[in-house]
Amino acid sequence: MMIYSYCKMKVKTLFKFLAIIAVIAFSLSCSKIEQGFLSDTIRYRDNVIFAKRGMTLTLSDRINADGSTPPFTFKMLNLRHKATGEPAPSEFFTEYDVEVFKDGMTFNAATDTTVELLNAKRELKQVTPMEFNEVSGQISFNRASANLPLGEYIFDLEASNRWGTKFYESFAEIHVVDPTNDELYEVTTLQNNASTSAEVFTGLSAPRFSVTKISNDGARVILKIVDRNGDAFNPAEGEIIKRGDRPMFETYAKFNEVIVTDTALICDFEVAPFPLAAYNDGVTDWGWLHYYRIPSQYVIIEGQPNSAANPAFSYQIKMEGTYVVEVKMMETTRIAGGAPPMDN
Repeated sequence: MMIYSYCKMKVKTLFKFLAIIAVIAFSLSCSKIEQGFLSDTIRYRDNVIFAKRGMTLTLSDRINADGSTPPFTFKMLNLRHKATGEPAPSEFFTEYDVEVFKDGMTFNAATDTTVELLNAKRELKQVTPMEFNEVSGQISFNRASANLPLGEYIFDLEASNRWGTKFYESFAEIHVVDPTNDELYEVTTLQNNASTSAEVFTGLSAPRFSVTKISNDGARVILKIVDRNGDAFNPAEGEIIKRGDRPMFETYAKFNEVIVTDTALICDFEVAPFPLAAYNDGVTDWGWLHYYRIPSQYVIIEGQPNSAANPAFSYQIKMEGTYVVEVKMMETTRIAGGAPPMDN
């Protein structure tokens, strides 16, 4: 009898335990289970994103979601001046004409040898300088960024996933800056010498070389060779001539003929970089070298009477735009209009 009572009590206890478990399970089944995770500390690797004005493409990192549950939707909000809080200028959201290659087409230096062939692959598109990818959070800037005012800007972010939505104030900064000289161009050789009519050469100091971007429009180099006073030699009057069979401006003018003026040689190069490639004539690899001669009747060279000047230089422009390239020979003085040669 005692055994029976004991077993009966055990069964009642077991039923009570199972009933409690059932109540808990039912309660849980009626509660909403939280789905996913959205971190409070999502971020870019670098909090400051640099927009380099006029470059073909500047691209930020993706947003690091810090373990949050994908997929995400990101929204850039309240882009504003960092210092004043005033709304960002309208140029960020204005569409500009930008020449781009058509979808699926790229430039091929070996086959795209004329402006007509090049233009068959290109088209004008209206684009805003900045695009924000709502899936990755990446920010991209294109050539139209040349229109953006310099400055520091800041923005907020809204992020959403299956967990819900969060707001991140002052999420990251955009600094609009000009490209550095290293990003605009590269100079690899600068040299000069004097030569007599007997082709006896004497070394001179390297020319001073400068590149000035004067416009974001077009793709043009205006090459000037000047004396110590900045007086430009006149290629239209024969004050700048080619040097034998060595490469010169025309060697690298792939798409358009060089324009000759009384102060400069001008090339519309169409596609950056310029020169597109190093010049190799099958015997010598000349790199990007340009060779010129200033005949002796047009120049006075310190300590080298009745001598011609022979500047040589190599450079590459890395971005479209209009540039003045100046080669300044410090030991020289131009003879305007020329003088009768005494020896060569």
